[in-house]
Amino acid sequence: MMGGALGDPSSDQERRVEPIRKVGIVGAGQMGSGIAHVVALSGYDVAINDLAKDRYDAAVEAIAKNLARQVSKGKISEDDKAAALERISFAESYEGLSEADLVIEAATEDEAVKRKIFVSVCPFLKPDTILATNTSSISITRLAATTDRPERFIGMHFMNPVPVMELVEMIRGIATDDATFARAKDLVGSLGKTIAVSEDFPAFMVNRILLPMINEAVYTLYEGVGSVDAIDTAMRLGANHPMGPLQLADFIGLDTCLSIMQVLYEGLADSKYRPCPLLVKYVEAGWLGRKSSRGFYDYRGDEPMPTR
Repeated sequence: MMGGALGDPSSDQERRVEPIRKVGIVGAGQMGSGIAHVVALSGYDVAINDLAKDRYDAAVEAIAKNLARQVSKGKISEDDKAAALERISFAESYEGLSEADLVIEAATEDEAVKRKIFVSVCPFLKPDTILATNTSSISITRLAATTDRPERFIGMHFMNPVPVMELVEMIRGIATDDATFARAKDLVGSLGKTIAVSEDFPAFMVNRILLPMINEAVYTLYEGVGSVDAIDTAMRLGANHPMGPLQLADFIGLDTCLSIMQVLYEGLADSKYRPCPLLVKYVEAGWLGRKSSRGFYDYRGDEPMPTR
């Protein structure tokens, strides 16, 4: 098919609605590796950028293990696993993301870190590349304003663990155009995920509901109403939750929980979102949950043991 003439606005429109073929991911942590897993398994080429090559290597190792688990359960074949791993590559610098049609930032939940990434990565991207953030709480409009493409910027909040959880929250900034939303939505649909569209308010939908519950569980512990084990048992058996709120907090990361509560508290100016002092103390101590081997549970032994 012949392309439009130079300067023909219809040619720009055609390019903007082209399907996404290659995805770049900034951050090889738990979320970045999980997103890479589902994207590569769905047939897209994936380039992962991280400051440390060893984190990329660890991410690929984790992806391989999770794919092997899916093979053992009969969900995918060995050929599917091999093909997915073949599609994943390391981008040593942001220049390695220059051919991506979509770049997803999956760094730590820190606005200053995310802003720095967006400012640094934009010069290397194609004009029509969509820039997305996996933030779970920070304003999409505010992050988009740090880029050279606010109309091609969108929030794509995957749930953890990404290969298991079926939902993706999609959040438009004030400038996000229809073509960007449509392309991103098509990609998410092709991953077999269900989309929930949220307005651009602090913490969106899932975390605006979930994190205050976790924070209240920490207050319940802080005030001596119940022990770690009692609180988690009560919510598992009394509310039929698959895991207790304190166990879930450890899984999410206590630093991430605190960051989201701070976004809610500052963004909505309501005292009901004030982070519990005990949550602050745990983060200050470096007890961040599973990733640091200690949080509300101590994971250094054979079985997790409550720390309070």
